[in-house]
Amino acid sequence: MTIAVIYGGKSGEHEVSLVSASSIARNIPADKNQVTLIGITKTGMWYLQDESMLDTVRSNPKANLSIIENKSKLISVIPGGGPSSAFSCGGKSIPVDVVFPVLHGTFGEDGTIQGLFEMADLPYVGGGVMASAIAMDKEKTKVLWLAAGLPVVPFVSIKMADWLNEGEKRNLLQKAERDLSYPLFVKPACAGSSVGAAKASNREEFEKRATEAFQWDDKIIVEPFIPAREIECSVTGNEAPVAYTPGEIIPTHEFYDYEAKYTDPNGASLKIPADIDEQMTKRVRAIAVQAYRTLDLSGLSRVDFFIDKRNQNLYLNEINTIPGFTSISMFPKMCEASGLPYADLVIKLVHLAKARFDERRSLRTSRS
Repeated sequence: MTIAVIYGGKSGEHEVSLVSASSIARNIPADKNQVTLIGITKTGMWYLQDESMLDTVRSNPKANLSIIENKSKLISVIPGGGPSSAFSCGGKSIPVDVVFPVLHGTFGEDGTIQGLFEMADLPYVGGGVMASAIAMDKEKTKVLWLAAGLPVVPFVSIKMADWLNEGEKRNLLQKAERDLSYPLFVKPACAGSSVGAAKASNREEFEKRATEAFQWDDKIIVEPFIPAREIECSVTGNEAPVAYTPGEIIPTHEFYDYEAKYTDPNGASLKIPADIDEQMTKRVRAIAVQAYRTLDLSGLSRVDFFIDKRNQNLYLNEINTIPGFTSISMFPKMCEASGLPYADLVIKLVHLAKARFDERRSLRTSRS
C-alpha cells in the first residue's frame, strides 16, 4: 500500500508529532509499502517532503522528521478526490491508499482533519469526526462517560466568556471551592500532553492557573487534585475493540506534566505491566473498552486512569485518540507487552482504517 504519513500541524504538540511520525515512518515495512510524507507547518501550510527525508529517518534511528517548506511542493486537497486523486502537488495527483495522521492535539485529534479526509473520500487511521471531536473535549467526554455509568473524577467546567464576567467568575470560583475543595487541578478542556495544566492550592493560584489555561482553550476543566497512580491502557479495533496489557506512569514530578513527558529525561519511569492485581487489571481493560465504545471510537486510543492512593478507587481520566507513538511511548509499548510488535501494530491500524472506510462506503448517500 501507499501510506501517507501526515505530521506536524497547528498545535502545541507540533514537536511531539515530529518524533511520533518519525517512529511510525521507519516502522512501516518498506518491502511491501510506499510511504509519502506530508508535513504541516505551524501556520497550517501542507508540503510534500522529499523521499530523502524518509531514507534519513530509516537509516538513522535517532533522526527525526522535519518540514521543508518548498512552494513547488505545496499540497492541495481535492474534495471527493478519493484515494487516487485527493492529494495534488504541482498539478499532479498523489495516489494514496490510506492516510496515517500523526497529529496530536488541536487540528489533529479534534475532528477537523478527520472531516477533511471524509470530504476528500480518503481512508484514514483513527476515530471518525464525531468521536474525535468529543474525545478531544474533556468535558463532553466526561458527560458521556457519566451517562454510561463509568467512573470519572468530579469536575467543574468554565467557559472563557463566563470567566471574563466578574459576577459569573465569582460564582464559579465559589462553586469549584465548595464542590471540589483545594488543592485543585486546572487544565484546558481541549488540549493534550498536559499543556496548560497545573495545580492550585488557594484562590490566588486558582485564578492564575485558570488564566494560563485559557491561553490554550476557551473552556477549562477544574478537578480535585487526587494523589493517584496513573494507569494507562491501549485499545485498538473498530466494532470489536481489544484492550491490551495496562501500564503505569511513575512521574518524578508532582504530576505527569509536559516537562515530565517530553523535556526531562528523568521525568518519569514506565512500568509494563502495571503493578496491579489481576482483578484490577481485568477491570481496567473492561472499562477501557467501555469508554472507547461509549464514544464510538475506531482504530486506536489510549485510555488513561487514576487509582486513588488513599482508597484504591479507580477513575477514568481522559482518552487520547492519537496517542504518543515514539519508540518509548506507552501506547505501542503496552501493545507490544501483549504480543503485538510495533511494526505489526502500525499495519494493523492501517488495515482497520481500510476496513472502516470500505464499510462506510457501502452506505447510501443518495435516494436516487
